[in-house]
Amino acid sequence: MKHLLKNLSFLALLFSFTLAGELSLGASIPLGDVKMTDISGKVVSLNDVKMKNGLLVNFTCNTCPWVVAWQDRYNVLAETSAKNSIGFITVNPNTRIRDRGESLDDMRDFAKKYGHNFLYTLDKGAQLATAFGATKTPHIYLFDGSGKLVYRGAIDDNARKPSKVKENYLMDAIQAVGQGKKIKLAETKALGCSIKFAKK
Repeated sequence: MKHLLKNLSFLALLFSFTLAGELSLGASIPLGDVKMTDISGKVVSLNDVKMKNGLLVNFTCNTCPWVVAWQDRYNVLAETSAKNSIGFITVNPNTRIRDRGESLDDMRDFAKKYGHNFLYTLDKGAQLATAFGATKTPHIYLFDGSGKLVYRGAIDDNARKPSKVKENYLMDAIQAVGQGKKIKLAETKALGCSIKFAKK
């Protein structure tokens, strides 16, 4: 009987973990001390990057058309984050296709092409993406000064046509956090390519 109850408890725990999926609003930064290599060669963790008012984590890559479409907004978001004392880091989780455009060298070339001025790190084994429950590139997670998740989802409502954007989800969230205000829309649907996790 004890053996059966132990098995049932394990199954219930496993089931609840499976249902949990993506990181919940209000959750703390996962794997905050795990070190990642930036395109500059610098080794950093999420906690190293976090600033007084929070941290913005963007799971992104080099080969996704959605990522490319949003590139013209990345530097502005990084600059606005810094002005609001929010750390900014981009993370590449595409483990399965490292040899097809997603290596550290490819990341360096990509950043140079688009004039990036922020951290772009390699998520070895996609361990951070897995812990966050991230599924897309890009996929955004914004944490406040206490390290609690306050926004997750998309950058804005129009990747293809910046001039047609009506809802600046992430920019609004950054400014709200910087001013200590409540975010009006804390969750949106992430739009992008599926993260290329390693095959099991």
